[in-house]
Amino acid sequence: MHEFDPRLIALVMALRKQGIIDARVLSAIERTPRDLFVGEAFSHAAYDNSALPIACGQTISQPYVVAVSTEALAVNETMRVLEIGTGSGYQAAVLAQLCRRVYSIERHRSLHLEAERRFKALRIPNIATKLGDGFQGWPEQAPFDRILLTAAVTEVPQALIEQLKPGGILVAPIGDQPDSNLESNCQLLTKMIRTETGLKKEALISVVFVPMLPGMPQD
Repeated sequence: MHEFDPRLIALVMALRKQGIIDARVLSAIERTPRDLFVGEAFSHAAYDNSALPIACGQTISQPYVVAVSTEALAVNETMRVLEIGTGSGYQAAVLAQLCRRVYSIERHRSLHLEAERRFKALRIPNIATKLGDGFQGWPEQAPFDRILLTAAVTEVPQALIEQLKPGGILVAPIGDQPDSNLESNCQLLTKMIRTETGLKKEALISVVFVPMLPGMPQD
């Protein structure tokens, strides 16, 4: 049913115009029914190229940002990917089509359970989910070929760098939080490659993400 949704096709065309060229990434986005990842109140905007609010003060990322992040990770079907911040589950659902397994951590119980329900309904077998503190990563499953942060940090936690394989890629929004009066793009989506001497960094695009917070919320 979703394959022929004209809104999906229009979205993929818009992403192409914005410079997304990886055919596998575009195909994964085209096959992911974003309307199933947004609340009913926003279903009319599910295929707009914009971020939308979800529960717990979080957001579902703009499809363009999902595409840029996924393209930068350069995943293949043999890889294991750690995602920090499951949120709605949309980004994990896109990644799951491109790699062997996605390990996704969420600190909000309600979001974690809802994402699990969606993965089950969509019959996505290769996503493992965990309720936990993203700052700790998932040491029992480390090391990972790729790591993606879907919340902003001023610097990447050392625990996550240590869970990345040598030569592995980590993508994260780096920077301060937006001033409440100023919705300017104040973070840089950054690609990092773990080398023998440290991290080789490349800034990709300006973004605005919610902050990555340590510990577990009292919800």
